[in-house]
Amino acid sequence: MNVLLIGSGGREHAIAWKLAQSSFLTQLFVAPGNAGTDGVATNLKLDASNHDAVSRAIRKHNIHMVIVGPEAPLVDGLVDHLQDCGKHPDLVVIGPRAAGAQLEGSKTFAKEFMKRHNIPTSAYGAFTSEQVDDALKFLHGMKAPYVLKADGLAAGKGVIITEDLNEAEQVVKDMLSGSSFGAAGQRVVIEQFMDGIECSMFVVTDGKAFHLLPSAKDYKRIGEGDTGPNTGGMGAISPVPFMDAEFHEKALNQIIIPTVKGLAADGIPYNGFIFFGLMKVGGDPYVVEYNCRMGDPETEVIMPRIQSDLLHLFENMGAGLLSEYHLQIDPRTCSTVMLVSEGYPGPYPKGKTIKLPEQVDKDALLFHAGTTTSRGNVVTAGGRVLACSALAATPENALKKSYELADSISFAGKNCRRDIGQDVI
Repeated sequence: MNVLLIGSGGREHAIAWKLAQSSFLTQLFVAPGNAGTDGVATNLKLDASNHDAVSRAIRKHNIHMVIVGPEAPLVDGLVDHLQDCGKHPDLVVIGPRAAGAQLEGSKTFAKEFMKRHNIPTSAYGAFTSEQVDDALKFLHGMKAPYVLKADGLAAGKGVIITEDLNEAEQVVKDMLSGSSFGAAGQRVVIEQFMDGIECSMFVVTDGKAFHLLPSAKDYKRIGEGDTGPNTGGMGAISPVPFMDAEFHEKALNQIIIPTVKGLAADGIPYNGFIFFGLMKVGGDPYVVEYNCRMGDPETEVIMPRIQSDLLHLFENMGAGLLSEYHLQIDPRTCSTVMLVSEGYPGPYPKGKTIKLPEQVDKDALLFHAGTTTSRGNVVTAGGRVLACSALAATPENALKKSYELADSISFAGKNCRRDIGQDVI
């Protein structure tokens, strides 16, 4: 089977690494990929926003399955194009159509969906650029801290939490004017703050059956102690020690099953991943956000724990046989630490030469995120550069191995958080 994976980050390298182990795989292509995917697949210079170009690549390389990694092409309707153009009748596509991708593409849509299906989440108000006064009035009725979210896609950075009402007012004005997050912020969601601890659950679903993937917790802020601005993610750990059987059961019955059933009830087909960003408040789960794809860097701790053949799992999804598939999970802990460029999540330099270790521990894995090759060298090409993952029997040992790997890598301006996982072990 020939497979095309869309994307270029650490998530895609981790998925490609797992797919490359499949006995069902003939050839794996990644578009556009990075320096890491180049070692397990063939990278294609392909812009996923050019749907016709993707379609041509599918025909040229005799692709049987397309897996869409990032959110932007899903929200943009790439899956719709591939399924509706009439050129690929037998193509299996892993990823939701645009209607399902609105779970992530519009926070207002997601909130209304949860309200409609009685899925627990925080109280909220949603406002457009024509409702600035209404938004400010609603804000004044809230208690600090104030949670302000750009409605659309903002690369994981469209959430502002502040204790300062004046700052909150300015953020709302900036978002709705389009000056903060462009079109993504021209509708804003103001939410009640939830005092708890965050964690994430993931499923693969064909819209009817689903399989739970390992849980994870990521660390979004740039600074230690969860300080500073949000990033795309600075590290992660799986499983999450505080997510006990009772919490899992509540999340399953109150959130996951109602979500899958709700999509079906609303007539929204769904074949792909659903990410549930959860807040544990007093032992109960609440939805912070949905994503229509796997998280990053959570994928870098989940893929190493999947013992089953991932491509076989996707085949079963495409054939409507997901319910018959038995998913096997490694019981060990996996952790990852992100190495990022100096200045990230603000402006950062590119093209810094990366010195990689010649050997790594057998239970350590290096996933490339923002890298490329230049004149025979691996160089930085993004804010988040490398994910240093490791498996071990305990969280402490997994994290120790992750940091040992992180410390063995060098590039100018290298930065990372030194406290990943310390709040849960």
